[in-house]
Amino acid sequence: MSDTHHPQPMSAWIRLEADKAFRQARRRVVLVAQVRRDARRSGLAVFDETRRFGQRPGGGVHEILLDAIKGTTEPNRAAQFDENFRPAKRTRGRWQSVWFAFHRGATLPPISVVQFGEVYAIRDGHHRVSVAKALGAPSIRAVVAA
Repeated sequence: MSDTHHPQPMSAWIRLEADKAFRQARRRVVLVAQVRRDARRSGLAVFDETRRFGQRPGGGVHEILLDAIKGTTEPNRAAQFDENFRPAKRTRGRWQSVWFAFHRGATLPPISVVQFGEVYAIRDGHHRVSVAKALGAPSIRAVVAA
């Protein structure tokens, strides 16, 4: 996580807010899993980069809609988030550090995605997407693979 300014000590209130935000995101996962009959479908979809189609030439950094991000290119990340990028319990520490950075207004690097037609799969930035969605952001800066 690159940050252009020195991290400030976190107040107890900010830590409580991050904990509350994580618990809310986790609670949604539990509720969705209870409703779902097929628990195996609760992870992220994994996209195979060798089967890409409809790529945009040039790539570059773009603002993309969070709702257009439908999965990951990293199979090891698939179980860390559900299909709506709600976090698994084991991601708590990393998730909260990203939440702290968003809260401080830190300049975070764009995520990295691969385009598959009209949707995107994440290469890097899963926690940033999860936190942005939890905060209600409509979009995020992304390096789109050419």
